[in-house]
Amino acid sequence: MKNKYFILSLVFVFALQAYAQNQVDMRQAVEFLASQELGGRYPATRGDTLASDYISGKLRSLKLKRIIKGKKKIGYYHNFTYGKTEKRTTHNIIAVLPGKDKLLKNEYIVVGSHYDHLGLGGKNSGSRRPDTLAVHPGADDNASGDAVVLELAKHFKKMRSSRSIIFAFFGAEEQGLIGSKDFIEWMKHSDVRRINLPDNIKGIVAMVNLDMVGRMRDNALSVSGTGTSSEFKTIAESIAEENNLHITCTPDGYGPSDQASFVAADIPVLYLTTGGHMEYHTPADIPTTLNYDGMQQTYEYTKNLITKLTEMPKAPDFINVPGSNTMSHAKFKVTLGLMPDVTGASSTPGLRADIVVAGKPAHNAGMRSGDVIQEIDGKPVKDINEYMERLSELKAGTTIPVKVLRGKETIVFQVQLNPAEK
Repeated sequence: MKNKYFILSLVFVFALQAYAQNQVDMRQAVEFLASQELGGRYPATRGDTLASDYISGKLRSLKLKRIIKGKKKIGYYHNFTYGKTEKRTTHNIIAVLPGKDKLLKNEYIVVGSHYDHLGLGGKNSGSRRPDTLAVHPGADDNASGDAVVLELAKHFKKMRSSRSIIFAFFGAEEQGLIGSKDFIEWMKHSDVRRINLPDNIKGIVAMVNLDMVGRMRDNALSVSGTGTSSEFKTIAESIAEENNLHITCTPDGYGPSDQASFVAADIPVLYLTTGGHMEYHTPADIPTTLNYDGMQQTYEYTKNLITKLTEMPKAPDFINVPGSNTMSHAKFKVTLGLMPDVTGASSTPGLRADIVVAGKPAHNAGMRSGDVIQEIDGKPVKDINEYMERLSELKAGTTIPVKVLRGKETIVFQVQLNPAEK
């Protein structure tokens, strides 16, 4: 009996050590990628090169398979050029872990994140401080996702899985999902230099994307794409229950990140994020603002999720879910000018406005970040889906009441609606 307790104690100690080491490694990855030295990781800059060298070096140290014939360093790079007036050449960083099952190894799961960011910001950069030229470190967006994916690569290298896994770090995501779109197009056509990847896009049976996973609150995580395959919602919710997480599921996969490129190619997806915050797309998105315990929770959840996907007896089916619940303004005629809490983390009934953008309709009416929206135009709003429904019903040029809870005070604002930006 003593031997049994001794063995259990050792297992517990080793588990704690592994847990602690994961956090140390993720913190170090974030601190490097989001350092001032990398200058905000804008595509085709010195910071982009340093980030690429760092990530590809980690993949080489794990002895993961290259995707391009040639020298070891460039063997992980899928290069692409974009831009009409100003041409820029950058790359995705990709490595492959072959599966161990003789049949299932021919089916691939993509585990991805984007590694680029806004550089110094400025006008038309996507910065929420467009008049400020300063390094936008992008600790949460998306050094956090990169750090988790690197840890996942380390785990699955040790454990192996039945299906093959493609670990992908996409470039130029902030410029319009350019890297992931280019990867999809590349996979649709033959390339004599391509190695260790499926022969064509049909070999990719699912994609898991991590973007902004560093600011978990109240054990809450948003999982989009749960309707793109018939078993995804059940899988996502059961693993969340096992990991003591609260998840908000969105059926479609057309959210504003790289998984949208895959779902557009009829590939089922799951998109994980801990949502927006005041430092989003500003110079204040720095490593010290992240919740590393929360990142560990996201890592554990995603590890179990990927394990389930790689061991499914049959490849996930694909369901084409209309993007009616996405945050794309192109779906709506109006915008309030705010970023809602997509995780459903608020304990107060309603939908929290994580970010209310200065100069936009909600802000001009008096709303502030942190307000919890309870009604729009006299109709209830209890979650992100009802918020989307309310937006779809509104017309530009009208003024509508928006009832919010600010602390313990209920306030009704009259919001003059502007047309949604194209």
